Amino acid sequence: MPLAARRRYAMFSPFRDEQGRPLGLAALTYADLAQLATMDEGYVLEFKRSFAASVKAKVPKIIASFANSGGGWLVIGIADDDHAICPVPRLSADYSQIIGELCRRHVSPAPPFDVRFIADPNNDAQGVVVVRVDEGSFPPYVADGIVEIREGSTSGPATGTALVELYDKAMRRRSHIAEFCRRTVFFARPVPLFDLYLYRMDGPSRDVPSRDEVSACAAAMRRAFAAQRLDCHVQHAHDSLIFRTSIAFDGLVPHSAIELFPDESIKLTVPAVLCAPAERAEALASLRAACGPLLGGVGEAALAQGSSAAEAGPAQGEGAVSGVSPAGGGASVPDGAQPRVMSASDTLRRVTRMASLLDRYIRERGGRWQAYAAAYELENMAGVLLWSRDPLYLDYVRGHGPLFCGTTDCRSRVRYLDDGEHDSFRARQFAGSHFFEACGLPLGSPDPEDNALVDALLRTERGARRGE
Repeated sequence: MPLAARRRYAMFSPFRDEQGRPLGLAALTYADLAQLATMDEGYVLEFKRSFAASVKAKVPKIIASFANSGGGWLVIGIADDDHAICPVPRLSADYSQIIGELCRRHVSPAPPFDVRFIADPNNDAQGVVVVRVDEGSFPPYVADGIVEIREGSTSGPATGTALVELYDKAMRRRSHIAEFCRRTVFFARPVPLFDLYLYRMDGPSRDVPSRDEVSACAAAMRRAFAAQRLDCHVQHAHDSLIFRTSIAFDGLVPHSAIELFPDESIKLTVPAVLCAPAERAEALASLRAACGPLLGGVGEAALAQGSSAAEAGPAQGEGAVSGVSPAGGGASVPDGAQPRVMSASDTLRRVTRMASLLDRYIRERGGRWQAYAAAYELENMAGVLLWSRDPLYLDYVRGHGPLFCGTTDCRSRVRYLDDGEHDSFRARQFAGSHFFEACGLPLGSPDPEDNALVDALLRTERGARRGE
């Protein structure tokens, strides 16, 4: 069953198919509207005969009240008294755009809902508007300064205990998301990692999906791997499936992994590509030449010592953690320690290729990223230098110093993708741009030099040829 269909069936539907199973919004036909004749308005269902100005003014309040309660359906074009179908005219603008704009103006935060205009098969110029509102993940949803909840078949302001319960629900959800945003896939060595966490906020109410649903998810993920020409090795965990690009075994080079949960929340983990000794020596020599005047004697000596250690070969396994201060930090490099240097193009290519795989999976499953919350994290990457041979990067280093991950705790804030600012979200773009941000290059910078460097590094990534 597609992801979107599972989400639809998780809440009440007033419509049924011939077998008595609930119908989602996307599956409705004009003939299905006749089922409303035997139903009364109530906690999860409300009718409006027309889309007059007075109704438009009430729509944000009704949608907010459903979102603050258990979700519900608003049907415009059904008589309040006898529940007869009273078609409303098809407008030049789409009803979903009109209702969406009403909610953007009058409701905060953005409530979760979908809209369909179901045309009359005998007259395409008229039809019925059906609005399905999901229970909100982060109440209270405030309409024109008032917190509305469902009271029987109408909406009314929440007071006292109801308000406290709404705030408590939001706090519990935020706490659950924060708990989710940590890596749980095992790696044998503490290698530098880029983690992307995608928590599905509108997951099905069932805790345990059927075997067929699990198989469908696994098959879709395998197809996404195949489309990217990647090997796919599947491992079952107690509450997830782990998809790796190679077998997991101590002593092998760590490869990327995706952890898929029953509600289709996702964790992506991508190991950084650290430079081999020869390339590391080249990188440190180039960085020393580029930023030596900025560093002064102490910093230049540190880089020189690190470069000499790199030329001598690794004292410990590639990717192992060491307590090395980044070049340019004003501290000398401890004896025997080696500055870790990460290939910008190869690591970015890994990150964006795996994130593109997730975009493909969500499309195939019929899902939408707006149903997710997203965060990223860098692990074991503090002080790792970013390296690129691109001339623009070396010019940047001459003026600003090399880019590196400058904090030990590199977990980002959570972004809620249904906030109206992420309507064009793609995991590939998000992962690629925020990878640079975590390494010290600001996103949306007014400095044209910053933006030119991002473009240059992205071009270099497209030309990289290392495998995942």
